[in-house]
Amino acid sequence: MQSVARALCFAFCTAALAHSSAALAQQAAAYPSKAIRFIIPFPAGGTTDVAARLIGQKITESWGQPALVEARSGAGGSIGTEFVAKAPADGHTLLVSTIAFAIVSSLRPRLGYDPIRDFAPITQISALPLVIVVHPSLPVKNVKELVALARAKPGQLTYASSGSGTSPHLAGEMLKTVAKIDLVHIPYKGSAMGANALLGGHVMINIGLLPAVLPQMQAKRVRAIAATTMQRIPSLPDLPTVAESGYAEYEITSWQGVWAPAGVPQDILAKLNREMVRIVRLPDVQERITSEGAVPVGNTSAEFGAFVRREIAKWAKVVKESGARED
Repeated sequence: MQSVARALCFAFCTAALAHSSAALAQQAAAYPSKAIRFIIPFPAGGTTDVAARLIGQKITESWGQPALVEARSGAGGSIGTEFVAKAPADGHTLLVSTIAFAIVSSLRPRLGYDPIRDFAPITQISALPLVIVVHPSLPVKNVKELVALARAKPGQLTYASSGSGTSPHLAGEMLKTVAKIDLVHIPYKGSAMGANALLGGHVMINIGLLPAVLPQMQAKRVRAIAATTMQRIPSLPDLPTVAESGYAEYEITSWQGVWAPAGVPQDILAKLNREMVRIVRLPDVQERITSEGAVPVGNTSAEFGAFVRREIAKWAKVVKESGARED
């Protein structure tokens, strides 16, 4: 009797599993069934917005469903990020964010989401170098001179960032720590506002993503003194790095990636990963990304997830050591 019951139970479970697998496969095949929303947790017009629109346009062309880009900025990117964390897990609401995703949890321990538990990584789009630029009136041409001036005027030199918890913010905090100088952080709502603040003389230093500051560098409206990457930026071979300027441990590279809310079926996540990696590897997309000084990536979901976990641990240590806080 017990053997019959076990056999019936096994048969029922097998049938249920087969039905469930078939339902999931059917769901993935039908995906997307409506518009896909790319949520940007930063102001429109920045580098993340550009990346989302680039990916979204290609998805619209290949899948026939509109890809809508929506900016929900504020609180170092946590407002838009939390919105996606609580969105339906059907793959139609996605997050396109940056290194801030890995930083803000250390600066704001009471977030309304967990960056690991509440998200499913899809892929990394690109890696972006940062550049330290100064107002032309500031009498410095390199990191050594900037450090000397900052030590002569502690607490008087201001640096702009695209917001608390962003890579420019932590790049400045790291510089303060390794060089033992006192700079004043002035956060702005987006990279464009920070760059404009420097042009207007409201701050003396801006640490910005290369795509955001490159036009001003080319127009000679600002003076670039260093890159934050470990190696020199290929498109700017004459620009030294902070590391080679005497601070060997200094390195920060921003990045962009795509996530879905946790709970999205694996078949849909796999479909999204395949499509986005294909898009990132298209010649015209790679040309657009590299033309702005970034490096295309396009990796597996597992690789991206492992990378993000390492970044969260890295920046938790930096925040603790530097004493960085939200402004």
